[in-house]
Amino acid sequence: MDLYEYQARDLFEAHGVPVLRGITATTPAEARAAAEQLGTPVVVVKAQVKTGGRGKAGGVKIAKSPDEAAARAEEILGMDIKGHTVRTVMIAEGADIAEEYYFSLLLDRANRQYLAMCSKEGGMDIEQLAVERPDALARIPVDPNVGIDQAKADEIVAAAGFAEADRAEIARVLQLLGTVYGAEDTTLVEVNPLVKTGDGKIIALDGKVTLDDNAAFRHPDHAALADKSAEDPLEAAAKAKDLNYVKLDGAVGIIGNGAGLVMSTLDVVAYAGEEFTAKPKPANFLDIGGGANAEVMASGLEIILGDQQVKSVFVNVFGGITACDEVANGIVQAFQLLESRGEAVTKPLVVRLDGNNAELGRSILTEAKLPGLEQVDTMDGAARRAAELAAS
Repeated sequence: MDLYEYQARDLFEAHGVPVLRGITATTPAEARAAAEQLGTPVVVVKAQVKTGGRGKAGGVKIAKSPDEAAARAEEILGMDIKGHTVRTVMIAEGADIAEEYYFSLLLDRANRQYLAMCSKEGGMDIEQLAVERPDALARIPVDPNVGIDQAKADEIVAAAGFAEADRAEIARVLQLLGTVYGAEDTTLVEVNPLVKTGDGKIIALDGKVTLDDNAAFRHPDHAALADKSAEDPLEAAAKAKDLNYVKLDGAVGIIGNGAGLVMSTLDVVAYAGEEFTAKPKPANFLDIGGGANAEVMASGLEIILGDQQVKSVFVNVFGGITACDEVANGIVQAFQLLESRGEAVTKPLVVRLDGNNAELGRSILTEAKLPGLEQVDTMDGAARRAAELAAS
């Protein structure tokens, strides 16, 4: 789960990371009151959206009075920034910025470790810096069993080339950010910019944090950080049913067993869709896992058919531990279950079964004569047929 900046700021503060005061507002009047409460000569009105590029889009503005803060908030609230509507702003203290730095700690899955990235040049697109001047961005591997201790923090600041006089304080702040990373079970902690003020203080002026949903059971307090208003209703419904579902912008619903198979299915469907004028694309990622029983299959179909953009559904299953005959029975029972709920399947389904007991599974579906269900033996053929049905 990605956090808003104000939520990241609060986490930082809870772990001792130096931050500036900030108050959220959802109306210009609240923005004015927040600026009055902060009482500083300058405040910054910052759009709260879970995407980058706010500054370039006009979502970060300086205000030198409470009335000006209200005016800037009115300009920002309701803005669309890369598809994200601004519903909240944070009114933050202004800072006397002398220098801007960059720091992030993230999960390096390929190497089974953490990766710290740090640069003396913050405040700009780090991707651009990494491409144009890669030497300006230090990349330091971090042992997950150790984290950022004093030795590792010293290594990072030395590799980034900070001035000797600033290294001790920057290293201290990096250790605190490392504590946030480990204590909160995150997969990303990023600060851009991490600033040095005119009086020499090191402050996290911005913050991006991604929480690891797999560790949610250890952090019941994290549930309160979820923004229900911004959550896709289909994804919320799928989450409530413990389904691995991601909404996409397409017309072919996808159900598969196993993340790798589902990812391959998305690619094959997208490729097949290019053959048709409408160019139908996958509408979702849905992995029902190994236990494709009737209830799981019914839940999956219910979620996918609830997407108004879906025009056809492709069920792609490779029988392994769960044999294809079990999957076929699950599909039959899912049709019956949905019909009993008054939610009969009315959109065409293309089913491809392969692997353990595939022939038996196909026979079960053939005998069931389910309305709108077609079987295709190959993955490519089934993908093409599903795309064809969605394009018609």
